[in-house]
Amino acid sequence: MYFGFLNIYKPIGLTSHDVVARLRKLTGVKQIGHTGTLDPFAQGVLPVCIGKATRLIEFLADDKEYIATVQFGADTNTYDKDGETVFTSGKKISACDIEKVLENFKGEISQLPPIYSAIKVKGKKLYEYARKGEEVEITPRKVTIEYIELKSFNEELQQAEILVKCSKGTYIRSIAHDMGELLECGGYLIKLVRTQAGKFRVENSVELDKVSVEKNLINPLYILDLPVIKVLEPGLEKVRNGMPLCTKDFELNENCKDLWNNKKINESDYVILIYNQDEICAVGIKDNDKIKLKKVFL
Repeated sequence: MYFGFLNIYKPIGLTSHDVVARLRKLTGVKQIGHTGTLDPFAQGVLPVCIGKATRLIEFLADDKEYIATVQFGADTNTYDKDGETVFTSGKKISACDIEKVLENFKGEISQLPPIYSAIKVKGKKLYEYARKGEEVEITPRKVTIEYIELKSFNEELQQAEILVKCSKGTYIRSIAHDMGELLECGGYLIKLVRTQAGKFRVENSVELDKVSVEKNLINPLYILDLPVIKVLEPGLEKVRNGMPLCTKDFELNENCKDLWNNKKINESDYVILIYNQDEICAVGIKDNDKIKLKKVFL
């Protein structure tokens, strides 16, 4: 049974669900999930969890990085190239104008999600309201922009390439739209590439039609940022039965020993339990000198 992650490069035209469906057919494994939905017109890094590794999604880092291409001079109702044009402008802007307006998007900002998005309000997705022409109140959300910078600008075409590193839940489409509003010329996305999702980077991704699960499967141990503790043979039976582990059941490596003894691993902090050097058998929490199991994979 497969157990791990795949760093898939999602192509343009497929939904994230389409990618999962293809991988289920390829592997014969039903238990597959993705983290961080990408719109069909977007491309790039899509982390995929295979088998019981889907239960590790909550422990993955969720920061994202994108390269977005913004077209200035118009607005669309979806804030991207697939929408209907609702405003046009003859105003021309410069690279200096863009760099000045980018200052408004640094740090924690309040962002209004696009009406054409999958966020649910009163049990319905926003795009369902939009498609029916129904009005709905959209609540702004706090997101964090770690950095945002102009990579290039084609003044003739009025197209800017912008690099954005941000927190989970950030809508790059909204940034494009809001930039256009501030510049009073309109703006929308014409291309979006996700270059990073947590520790998954684009340079290490694999194209969907070239993926080999046996070759490209990533051990979660190399991705998760949690202390690692080795379970000794007598403790494995306790793990199988979901029983707490005491100090005689596990072995601390030097790094983890320092963390443990210096109390840098706090009560209720998650730890990864391994056996056979690098196979994950469980995730638990520190409870005084014991480890209580929360997720078992044996």
